[in-house]
Amino acid sequence: MLRHVRWTSTLHFGVFVHLSGIVLGSFCTMKIVSWNINGIRTFKGGIKKALDSLDGDIICVQETKVTRDLLDEKTAIVEGYNSFFSFSRGRSGYSGVATYCKDIATPLAAEEGLTGLLTNHEGAVGCYGDHTDFSNEELQHLDNEGRALITQHKILCQDKEQTVTVINVYCPRADPEKPERKQFKLQFYKLLQCRAEALLKDGSHVIVLGDVNTSHRPIDHCDPDDIDDFAENPGRKWLNEFLHSCNQDDDNTEKEHDAESEVTDHSPAGKFVDTFRYFHPARTNAFTCWSTMTGARQTNYGTRIDYIFANSKLVTEQFVAADIMPEVEGSDHCPVWAQLCCSLLPSSKPPPLCTRYLPEFTGKQQKLSRFLVKVDQKWTQPEQKTILPCSQEEEERRENLNPFLKDNMSGKKRSLTSDSAVPKGKKTKTVHSCVKPQGNLLSFFKPKSVHVEQRDKAVSLDEGTHTHSSQRESPTTDLSSVTDTTTEEPGVAMETAKPSTLTTQPKAGQSEVKKGSLVFWKSVLHGPPPAPCCKVHGEPCVLRTVKKEGPNVGKQFFVCCRPQGHASNPEARCHFFAWVDKGK
Repeated sequence: MLRHVRWTSTLHFGVFVHLSGIVLGSFCTMKIVSWNINGIRTFKGGIKKALDSLDGDIICVQETKVTRDLLDEKTAIVEGYNSFFSFSRGRSGYSGVATYCKDIATPLAAEEGLTGLLTNHEGAVGCYGDHTDFSNEELQHLDNEGRALITQHKILCQDKEQTVTVINVYCPRADPEKPERKQFKLQFYKLLQCRAEALLKDGSHVIVLGDVNTSHRPIDHCDPDDIDDFAENPGRKWLNEFLHSCNQDDDNTEKEHDAESEVTDHSPAGKFVDTFRYFHPARTNAFTCWSTMTGARQTNYGTRIDYIFANSKLVTEQFVAADIMPEVEGSDHCPVWAQLCCSLLPSSKPPPLCTRYLPEFTGKQQKLSRFLVKVDQKWTQPEQKTILPCSQEEEERRENLNPFLKDNMSGKKRSLTSDSAVPKGKKTKTVHSCVKPQGNLLSFFKPKSVHVEQRDKAVSLDEGTHTHSSQRESPTTDLSSVTDTTTEEPGVAMETAKPSTLTTQPKAGQSEVKKGSLVFWKSVLHGPPPAPCCKVHGEPCVLRTVKKEGPNVGKQFFVCCRPQGHASNPEARCHFFAWVDKGK
């Protein structure tokens, strides 16, 4: 049953009231979820349990921090879902995105990356746009970090079959210490816009969602006044160009939208809409990312950098709700979600990019050629090092080749003649001329007496007359066997029967030395100084260390132990700061 009503975005008695003025009775809905999980191992209770708790038909996760060689079957193949992964090809444990689609949302096409360079299979999405402003090297680098994954789905909107393309992105962060990353981020934005608008021009609806790594407006930032030239940030300027800006009042009440003010997909303004701000234009303190190092989530001192963007026509006609989920923990981000009033038409078969088709998960025997890697010949042959004749290095090399050459030439001749008598390809059992019993390990820790040391010398001299073969079989003398033989002489037995007196005599001197060393090291390494109390809360401060490169790197300081927050929040961290005085 359909009837036109007034503009609203509420949910009454389980019946969606659509913004275009349509009451949706028993219509099916489609829910999409996006979450930067900060490592796919975040799901300690199991990936399926986490996905089911998010209750989404299409669940997009960012920063998986997993490469293909580390992807296990439990994560790749989840019952009731089809998964698609994009991996970082440059660094392990870095970046990466994944999309999990329920069986009822099986896509008809899927591909990795934005450029099309990573697509070598049928079932690709296509529509790559104009890349004339990018070099081939730039395109390869932009897709090399596993930051984009695209799935295309069939949906049924008001009895009309349509296509929607979901672009899951993890946009780069502009590291202030690496200026080249700022340019990389802007180029990624430009490529993302090029691909999204090309798909839109081809007739598909487009949803762009994920971690965009830029807060759009001052209302999306916990402390915008603390940032110089907030609006001049290049990332915010790009968002202003990419998104359609709806007219919004600055009061704290959510205003109703005027249908005549909506922009079409073919207008010169931005072609996409921030779905959260579409439904909640004036909601404050709605953040999706917080610093874990400062405990900022406790005081909600964060930013909103996770979005679900969609083309204007899809938003005005099909979106019924969008919100954030700050109550869901497990990452430094929280999930965001949106609901559409259209029903999904699943494909009969997942596209080739689906992880269930990866050779390591199909159970099929793989070809040997897959494990072989081409190696450059110049690396296979080690560079021959020039050795000066008669040098020490040459002499050491000769001794390493034949360590007994220098000591016993006659032994070498005998060993050569004995070796030549043995036919090639056959092994002979070595007969030990002097087999000694294996000693106890504890005997090696017993103190030696003077007589034992003299006996060791005698044994070593006697062994020097043995042949080369006997030296190889018994290169060392067993201490326990020497001690046993010395007991046959009365004098030696008297000396070796008192090992305890030899070890107990120097204990007093050793304890004095140990105490002296402890005093010395305590005077040098006196440990951290006692923590002072902050002036505002009167609580002991915490010790921090400067890790940022610069003149203060490695220095320690004290700050308030409370979590970071706005200056107006009395429960947040105060401004107490004190360097640690190394002289104390």
